[in-house]
Amino acid sequence: MNERDDLLAMVASLYYKLNQGQGQIAQRLGVSTSTVSRLLKEAWERGIIDVQIRVPILRDFVLENEIVNRFGLRDALVLVGTPDADEASLVAASGQLAAVYLQRIIPALAPGSSIGVAWGTGVHATVSALPNHFGHRVDVVQLMGGVGALVVDGPDLARIVAVKLGGRHYDLHAPVLVERSDVRAVFLSEPTVRDGIRRARSVQIAITGIGSVDERDSSFLRAGLLTRVDLAALRNRGAVGEMVGRFFDRHGHTDALEINQRVIGIELEDLCHIATVVAVARGLSKAPAILGALNGRYLNVLVTDDTTARAILAQAGEVPLRSAA
Repeated sequence: MNERDDLLAMVASLYYKLNQGQGQIAQRLGVSTSTVSRLLKEAWERGIIDVQIRVPILRDFVLENEIVNRFGLRDALVLVGTPDADEASLVAASGQLAAVYLQRIIPALAPGSSIGVAWGTGVHATVSALPNHFGHRVDVVQLMGGVGALVVDGPDLARIVAVKLGGRHYDLHAPVLVERSDVRAVFLSEPTVRDGIRRARSVQIAITGIGSVDERDSSFLRAGLLTRVDLAALRNRGAVGEMVGRFFDRHGHTDALEINQRVIGIELEDLCHIATVVAVARGLSKAPAILGALNGRYLNVLVTDDTTARAILAQAGEVPLRSAA
């Protein structure tokens, strides 16, 4: 790249990536704003600036309204899948849809606000689709302990979001699951862990997935934290899914599931007090888990696809919603 191309690339980056005005750029370079305008025009003409027009993601607004009305949500975003779309494409598209929603609500956050991030493939897809917007300066908090064995682990995702939003990130220095409840108590006695959970409870937006106890979709199984025998035992006790590492039954109840006494992170009840909880989850095998989370009122924004949405509504039947607190 020659000196001229370097100048054009610099001006284009300041304008389009860092959102600096032409006057600000002109002052930095010691030139007039009309010169900056001409430089941007030249960058376009020489192909240094390349624009991509993204076709809006197709949504099923009828299904969205049905989901919102049935479960009393603030919002639902339902992707229209195509018959030939593979699993990876559907996950990526769901993440893009969630990212679009977050881009709409993040700028409205008050100064000093923070976002919480959990784990899962849906969360990973959402984080990947978020564009850089360093000017937001929003802090990001890890909602649950780390796994260490997954690409989609919470600490990594929290760091990525913090970098993209120009904020700080706060790790929760503990594993998500320990062997015994007394070991969990030891972790919770540590000031850094207590502070991490306190920060997690105070976020204004939480981004989470919804996990399944189905062997095909269990993040706990993929991470080596649970075995197939463990999952079968959870299913026998009525568990249908998990959020932020906490397992629940089809009504959203958690009391009979001992495993939750060994999880380090925020509680499901804490999610009920966070202003916006965005859950990104799709797939027929996850429909019972999503329904349980909806029945428990642990989220108020759902991002899914049309096939999954229809399955959730079909399975809802007479399962009552938990009364709002």
